[in-house]
Amino acid sequence: MKSFLTIGLMLALSAAAPATAAPVAPTTRLDHVLLWGRGIDEVTSIMAVKLGFQVRAGRDTGGVANRYIRFSDTSFIELLGVTRANPDYDPGMKDDRIALKEQPGARTFGFRSSNVDAVQTSLRGLGYPVTPMFAGPDSSKPGWRLFAFDKAPLSSNTFYIDYNPAYAPDQADPANKDDWRVTREHPNSARSLSAIWLVSSDPEADRKALERMGHGGAVPVSLPALGAKGYCVPVGPTALLTLAPDGPGAAAETLALGPRILGVSLATADLGRAQRWVERGYERKLTRYAGLSGEAFLAPTQGDLGMLIEFHAVSKAGANPCGSSGK
Repeated sequence: MKSFLTIGLMLALSAAAPATAAPVAPTTRLDHVLLWGRGIDEVTSIMAVKLGFQVRAGRDTGGVANRYIRFSDTSFIELLGVTRANPDYDPGMKDDRIALKEQPGARTFGFRSSNVDAVQTSLRGLGYPVTPMFAGPDSSKPGWRLFAFDKAPLSSNTFYIDYNPAYAPDQADPANKDDWRVTREHPNSARSLSAIWLVSSDPEADRKALERMGHGGAVPVSLPALGAKGYCVPVGPTALLTLAPDGPGAAAETLALGPRILGVSLATADLGRAQRWVERGYERKLTRYAGLSGEAFLAPTQGDLGMLIEFHAVSKAGANPCGSSGK
């Protein structure tokens, strides 16, 4: 499957919409993040060797390669890297590379909905500049469908996507259940993408935009480990954090480069194993802290990836994705 940026996500960093909330499908959740590395082999090595993920092959299209880190809840991280001079960027790719100053980092993520047509119709009715629907390259096989925005409603770019449950680029045959399972088992025991953290100078604007889009229920949060404060917005079983710097720290350092994805939270089956793997990879001891999902630690990936990765233990089924530690 091509990177979802290759469909031409011509997204900017401003939009306005009426205050009425869109009736978002109750099964909407966060789906994945698109993470650019300095090169595809370097970002693969960091993810596999230093952090303990299993990385799956993608494709090299027009000088931009992608690879995947897939989780058992079907969420994933898509890795991107340039493989030759003057690659054939589409507008969405080019916008990302310019905003990131051709450095590692992420500024695009996706929501997944079981009814993207209804969500698209609702958002169009509210005045959002939604794109036409795009579909996977081979309509004869189970695939994906998505729409994006001509102007991004949030401080980071986004889109809504839906999959046929049998779809996976590396296991197109739904009968390959064992292949599907083992490609989602990671040495560090990561199981799911639980949260995405946006950072901007105005998290209140992101909160209001999300509420208009149908994602209400924001909870004020303070994250001293990041030097950040803002809001946690539940999106199904996942959470989207809209944050601003709160003194010195990772949030201020990241925002100095421009609004983008500050980090992600990943649930692990064995937090101790994940911590040992990352400590060995980075040759340093890491300190745990009380995160929104309970005990957690941060992998020191800001310099390597331009994005932080938080590991925490798997939460109980039905737990509030925004936790109980918001202030």
